[in-house]
Amino acid sequence: MRFWGVRGSIPAPGANTRRYGGNTPCVEVRCGDELLIFDLGTGARSLGHALVAKKKPVRGSIFISHYHYDHLQGLPFFGPMFLPTSALDVYGPARNGQSVKQLLSGQMMPPYFPVTAEGVFRAKLTYTDLAATQTLTLGPAQVRTIELNHPGGNMGYRVECQGRSLVYATDLEHGTEMDAAFYAFAQDADVLIYDAMYTEDEYHGRTGPARTGWGHSTWEAAVQAANEAGVKKLVLFHHDPSRDDAGMDRLLRQVRKHRPDAIAARESLVIKL
Repeated sequence: MRFWGVRGSIPAPGANTRRYGGNTPCVEVRCGDELLIFDLGTGARSLGHALVAKKKPVRGSIFISHYHYDHLQGLPFFGPMFLPTSALDVYGPARNGQSVKQLLSGQMMPPYFPVTAEGVFRAKLTYTDLAATQTLTLGPAQVRTIELNHPGGNMGYRVECQGRSLVYATDLEHGTEMDAAFYAFAQDADVLIYDAMYTEDEYHGRTGPARTGWGHSTWEAAVQAANEAGVKKLVLFHHDPSRDDAGMDRLLRQVRKHRPDAIAARESLVIKL
């Protein structure tokens, strides 16, 4: 897996976020020849450039967790979408009576965007609505789904391939009856990618405004989830856009007192299983 965007809510480029990166979520997963892409935040632009630069037809599957802007901002700038040689299967949950195709197309229209998806995308595209507790088989990979606690809904994914497993769980808020189901979903995964946007002090408003109900989790909850599920490696993800590199270093040091295996996702990080 390779991380192309790791930041949450809004891009945060600049000198103070250069080491971890300022792009919003996009994760590339390779399983044999199978390409899986999770979310199309601003990090998807660089991923698209890398795929197009290989000068080979792009074949792959895109999984959208939910439709907040930080997870879709890279869609109109994802290079393979504009090439007739590309073949992409797009998966995501239906929401509010709209299909994944309708939801993605809806963000690319005037006056919010100058061109429509139907007008400029030339790739061979298929769209599939997903439900929670669904299992897909894509070549040697199996992808399972789960509904997570987030305003408007959010889908988590588990990928299993050739005896290895990872869980992608961005944008979830802990502390509800849904936690137990998630722990079971993530049980014994090799890698857990988990929303660790806040500290407990930030979340409960002991420093700044309370973030309860905002749909995000804390590093303390990430550690608990990793422990409850018995995962081998915890990857902190969806970093707060106001947390600079030095702040991320401090946060990671705290996490490693409880989970020495933990790492904080950063752009260009590659994890091989």
